[in-house]
Amino acid sequence: MAGYGQFCPVAKAMELLDERWTMLVIRELLCGSRHFNALRRGVPRMSPTLLSARLRTLVRAGVVERYDEGRQVTYTLTPAGEELRPIVEALGRWGLRWVPELGDEDLDPHLLMWDLHRNVDVTAVPSGRTVLHFSFSDVAREERNWWVVITPEDVDLCRFDPGHPVTASVETDLRTLTRVWRGELTWAQSQRSGDLHVTGPSHVARSLPRWLPKETVLATPRSA
Repeated sequence: MAGYGQFCPVAKAMELLDERWTMLVIRELLCGSRHFNALRRGVPRMSPTLLSARLRTLVRAGVVERYDEGRQVTYTLTPAGEELRPIVEALGRWGLRWVPELGDEDLDPHLLMWDLHRNVDVTAVPSGRTVLHFSFSDVAREERNWWVVITPEDVDLCRFDPGHPVTASVETDLRTLTRVWRGELTWAQSQRSGDLHVTGPSHVARSLPRWLPKETVLATPRSA
């Protein structure tokens, strides 16, 4: 992109950072995504070609490092990239406070479930395998059902029934769960209104807010 032609450090920083999708790619790296396919899961509407271009730009700028490990390519943030963490967190807090409106085009079950699964607090979930089934009443059939499989070692997100016994099921609409995840509604409020139903043992229903805390601006990094 053309530069701003200003010596101001803000202008110089924005020459790199204000290209479309760049800050969201950095957000995904800050959240712990390390590989191309994982990055794509966090920015599903970004084309692979554009993602590759943005990563090359960030590597050239010294914000991201690329490592070739055999056939696997890994991306990590440099110290310069890590210094963007408080900036991205502050942008998220500002956006939630001052730009809270969600249009229908902002609702995406893929992105919601991807973000939810990587924020699971595995330390709060009982040992062994826990399977949570999510069903959205207002999305296309092929995107309606999701399973989150939690073990002490990992958290998996499944588009198809993994075949394990379900610990609890959550039935709701996409907007309601998105608002719960953003912290605009509590689990209790959405259940009292009848917009969200949890089927399963009562102690599991009570524990869900601890297992699935509301979205933080940045997820706790976990390899992806």
